[in-house]
Amino acid sequence: MKDFDIEERASQAVRNFEAGYNCAQSVFLAYSDVFELDMELAKKMSVSFGGGVGRMREICGTVSAMAMLAGFKYPVLDINDQEARTKNYAIVQKMADLFKEKHGTVICRRLLPPEDAAATTPAPSARTKEYYQKRPCGKFIEDAARIAGRMLKGELD
Repeated sequence: MKDFDIEERASQAVRNFEAGYNCAQSVFLAYSDVFELDMELAKKMSVSFGGGVGRMREICGTVSAMAMLAGFKYPVLDINDQEARTKNYAIVQKMADLFKEKHGTVICRRLLPPEDAAATTPAPSARTKEYYQKRPCGKFIEDAARIAGRMLKGELD
């Protein structure tokens, strides 16, 4: 696994969001090169987790992205390897707990302003200047990218 600077990756994740990627993609793409993932494949893998999974406002996409990254760092290659599965689940729970400590929940609809939380139609919001000003997602993305970076560096073991 290649080395990286956590703060640079957190900044990259926010820039990804500001460029138009969804919350899950923003975090996942900031680290996809660490595992030598093809960027187009990484975009496809992470796109459906945006907006709390398919814009249903369930688990925050940033938390889903952290979980996906944990699968690369702590894979379960043998379906009978309960120790590996336990390790993976434990690290995912640790990251989710760290996110909850900062934001109170991992549920998208509870993180968003009420008017945004109610919007669960499949059509995404237009990415306007006003969208970015009222949307708290940049902070969630930045924090999740930092937590993911700490996990990838083995600091959460």
